[in-house]
Amino acid sequence: MARPEPQNVRRLACIGAGLMGGGWVVHFLAQGLEVHAQDPDPGAGEKLKRLLERAWPRMVDLGLAKGASPDRWKITTKVAEACEGAEFVQESAPERVDLKTKLLAEIDRATDPDIVISSSTSGFVMSAMHGECVRPQRLVVGHPFNPPYLMPLVEVVGGSKTEAWAVDWACKFYDHFGHYAIKMDVEVPGFIANRLQQAIWHEALHMIVNGQATVEQIDAAQRQGPGLRWAMMGQFVLMHLAGGEGGIDHAMDHFGGPPESKYAYLKPPPMTPDLDRKIREGTKKIVGKKSYAELVRDRDKLLVAFRKAIAASEWDKR
Repeated sequence: MARPEPQNVRRLACIGAGLMGGGWVVHFLAQGLEVHAQDPDPGAGEKLKRLLERAWPRMVDLGLAKGASPDRWKITTKVAEACEGAEFVQESAPERVDLKTKLLAEIDRATDPDIVISSSTSGFVMSAMHGECVRPQRLVVGHPFNPPYLMPLVEVVGGSKTEAWAVDWACKFYDHFGHYAIKMDVEVPGFIANRLQQAIWHEALHMIVNGQATVEQIDAAQRQGPGLRWAMMGQFVLMHLAGGEGGIDHAMDHFGGPPESKYAYLKPPPMTPDLDRKIREGTKKIVGKKSYAELVRDRDKLLVAFRKAIAASEWDKR
């Protein structure tokens, strides 16, 4: 099989159909593609059906591509069967480097040699996972955010043996089929967004440990404050605006400060039983009596609304 142009892909394989893999299935179906899924769990098909039932109304709200259908999928427990005839493969197995290494090698054997294979890993670099592959030059990381059927970001980066064409192809594929691909120049564990999230996580843990803020206060501060701005502006544009008419130059002169922050800890504290308890209790207090399905429904509706509002504002158009 010759490798198609990214925009001409019509059938693909999703290896792993759990929370992230199932989300990929929803997204690709809404983009008008045919999906062959694989998961070793015999009950994965029923779970995927339930996910589609919950998520498809939000896909309709967001807008379906031509030919989109919640029925254009099938699932198997066999990797080779799912990969047969696939024009692209998205792997979303559990986050174990040994498991992903063996699975990617199995996918490599089961697919035509020019087909791009992408891993949804949230932290591992491809160079740590492609060691058993015969054709590692076409393997990339395509790190999504949950749920991938609503969150547009995909961070794309190759490994030490990945060829440049594969990264370029993957970026064009994701961009064409409804995502926002960031082409990374360098492999780093955790990629970009997760490393930023980790820094915020560490600061939050320190404030809890030191009695400076509660779980509820921290979540409210993010949700009602910078979180709303981060939906359309990153840290540096916000800093530019903070500088007034002087822009980023004025902001750095006045707010940049010395390299050592006056109020950031950065390094995470030890996860003590007391910290663990506070996190669990505080989170449950926020959630209250809402079920998982209700939380997903509410989150997805809001994400659709955010994305539509940002699109209508002409912000971040390519």
